Amino acid sequence: MTGVPPCGRPGPWRRRILLGAWLVASGIVVVRAAQVQTVQGRQWRAAAAAQHRTDHSVVASRGGILDRDGTPLAVTRESYRVSVAPGEVEDVAAVRSLLRRTLDISAAAAKRATDPKRRWHVLPGRYQAGVKDALSGVRGVYLEREIRRYYPHGDLARGVLGAVIDDEGRGGIEQVYDSLLRGRPGREVVAHDPAGQPIPGETYLVRPPVPGGQVVLTLDLDLQEMAQQALEEAIEENEAEGGDVVVTDPRTGEVLALVSIHEGRKDGVSAINTPYEPGSTLKPFTVAGLLSKGLTSLRDTVNVGEGTWAVAGRVLHDVHSEGRMSVADALRISSNVGIAKAAQAFSPGQQYENLRDFGFGTPTGIELPGEVAGVLRRPRRWSAQSSASLAIGYEISVTPLQMAMAYGALANEGMLMQPYVIREVRDPSGAVVEHKAPRVVRRVVPPHVARQVGRVLVDVVEDGTGTRARLGTFRVAGKSGTSRAYTPDGGYRRGEYYASFVGFFPADDPQLVIVVKLDRPRAGTYYGGSTAAPVTRATMEAALAARATPLDRNALLRSVRARPAPARTADIFRFAAQPIDPPAPPETAARGGAGASGPAGGVPVPDVAGLPTRVAARRLHRLGLRVIQLHPGPAVGTLPGPGARVVPGDTIRLLTGVDRPDDGGGEGVHTDG
Repeated sequence: MTGVPPCGRPGPWRRRILLGAWLVASGIVVVRAAQVQTVQGRQWRAAAAAQHRTDHSVVASRGGILDRDGTPLAVTRESYRVSVAPGEVEDVAAVRSLLRRTLDISAAAAKRATDPKRRWHVLPGRYQAGVKDALSGVRGVYLEREIRRYYPHGDLARGVLGAVIDDEGRGGIEQVYDSLLRGRPGREVVAHDPAGQPIPGETYLVRPPVPGGQVVLTLDLDLQEMAQQALEEAIEENEAEGGDVVVTDPRTGEVLALVSIHEGRKDGVSAINTPYEPGSTLKPFTVAGLLSKGLTSLRDTVNVGEGTWAVAGRVLHDVHSEGRMSVADALRISSNVGIAKAAQAFSPGQQYENLRDFGFGTPTGIELPGEVAGVLRRPRRWSAQSSASLAIGYEISVTPLQMAMAYGALANEGMLMQPYVIREVRDPSGAVVEHKAPRVVRRVVPPHVARQVGRVLVDVVEDGTGTRARLGTFRVAGKSGTSRAYTPDGGYRRGEYYASFVGFFPADDPQLVIVVKLDRPRAGTYYGGSTAAPVTRATMEAALAARATPLDRNALLRSVRARPAPARTADIFRFAAQPIDPPAPPETAARGGAGASGPAGGVPVPDVAGLPTRVAARRLHRLGLRVIQLHPGPAVGTLPGPGARVVPGDTIRLLTGVDRPDDGGGEGVHTDG
């Protein structure tokens, strides 16, 4: 049949269709190839490159936080996790030997890490940064860098320092200076093999990380540690729920120690964010305000009757007072009735302004986050009882830091300073970019008024309610306080109190202000003079005993030798402290001290052999003795020896293991107690 193709061969129209299909398919392939090569070329090239290398952020080393002497309080540690891919190891024996030497692991551990039956093995633990130089580039060995925040002194000052969580500062200095401390991260590129595994030695640092700057605090590490230890002991001894200690330099406003403990936790800052009613520790400011405004004098008398006074339905009570007494005596024995009656000379505006001028009712401006202002209501919101209540430390709430700064004004001849905890800030190169200087807030009272109140506060410690804060050689000015603890709804808890003591020393030339507050002590007495004052004394003794101390020892010695006789104030205050003998000159101590000749009176030198230097010095300071130490190390004895009788003010030579019995010369470290 004509026109019919042989069997099995397609006709012309079928061949045309097949050819057209092939042409169309080829065209699509060509167009797609052109699209991939031209339009999407950059995108696909980037994707291909990404399969062989990845871009990572390199965390910067966080800057350190240092104490006033440069001791690290918070640092960053760089460590590495080490992993092994046994299948990639070329020389198993060499790698095993290298791991043993570098990581200090056993032969069995190195064998397990390179066992060819394993695909991947992670060695336990973290290793110091030095392993990077030895193991980088070794085929089959992989390093993972880790940056961790480390606090060398544990929980010491953790409330001030804060913490780092997820590479972000939380609380304290870590939060305030987070942007400075965290530095600037870098970038690195890591090459991968076809299986997606990193290629050893093929890591390229594109942009190096810039480490963070440093923050230098005003805190003194030794003083912080001493204050924390003294507070911990007081909390345990008195079965208190917690407490606070604040130590400042009244001349500058520097915070030298700040400790807050509550229910065993030491990472809070209740010293700046948990106000309390101060009670009798507020009375010196009432008296100072009356004196500065010319409304009374220390000789003026107040009739306290039988020690009770009814004010608008409330009755104030005294424990030991009756009849007439001077304003000075009312403050010395902490008479509620006497101080409250004297305060009636204030107008409401004057009384409010006086307390406000001392810094109450407003934040101090310290650099730490979370500070509260406390409560000081304006006169229009006062009741008929408010004037009397405020005079003795009620209807007002303050923080321990506010109290420290207010007493600092009395110690600093009436000048209120702004507290600060940052001494200086340094950039990553170590250059100082910010230096804090003392700043005067205002003059609160004239210098002569501050000195008058200070002399009364000395007698409070010598012959009043604060005798447990006395030191042997140095006069201390201070005031105790006991106030009822209140509930969140504004009421008072029955049988629960805040016990506090505030002191500054030496009273003649103050270098330290110390505030101690205990929350709800339950064991024995709860009065501030019994529970909080010993913490103040222990902190002062420790500061005197420390080898590195913020105290000016020469000024301390001058204050002892130059202070006026106590009898000069006896006719004003109707009482006098017992005089203390001046310290013996250093040359006397070098020959053995007064005790070497065995005076009939005085006190025996205790046996301090084997004790740490700080503990031994504190024990001698409690007896009113000065201490000289020529060499570091634990105590092995004293000169004069144990049992020799000395008088307060004598100098004792503290011997250590490197001293020779006849070694009496040379300059030493003096600790005046």
